[in-house]
Amino acid sequence: MLALFVHTAGALGKLFSEAIEAIDPGPVEGIRATGATKVQEIVFGVIPQVMPLWTSLTLYRLEANVRSASVLGIVGAGGIGVTLYQNFRAFNNPNVCAMLIILVVTLVIIDTVSSRIRNRLV
Repeated sequence: MLALFVHTAGALGKLFSEAIEAIDPGPVEGIRATGATKVQEIVFGVIPQVMPLWTSLTLYRLEANVRSASVLGIVGAGGIGVTLYQNFRAFNNPNVCAMLIILVVTLVIIDTVSSRIRNRLV
């Protein structure tokens, strides 16, 4: 879990900073022209432009981490993958099938929720 967290934090930090670099400077300059403080420039000029992309990237990484957690468990890092691997090695096919179905349903739910959230923000 710590490895997934560190990797995700690094990847999201890079992607978030690139999203900030790619914003349209016009709204920020307009807010600056009104005499706003730096915090107000960020709150009203930068964050509204990057929030849809940040949300999308965060939800994508969440979905990727759920998938990665099952694979990491198979190679010995713990979590649902260990249980999946143990049942797989024991030829306990009904349990393996149930776990895979739960994993797929979980990913579909995460993808559906993230799609709805992204549609509301855009």
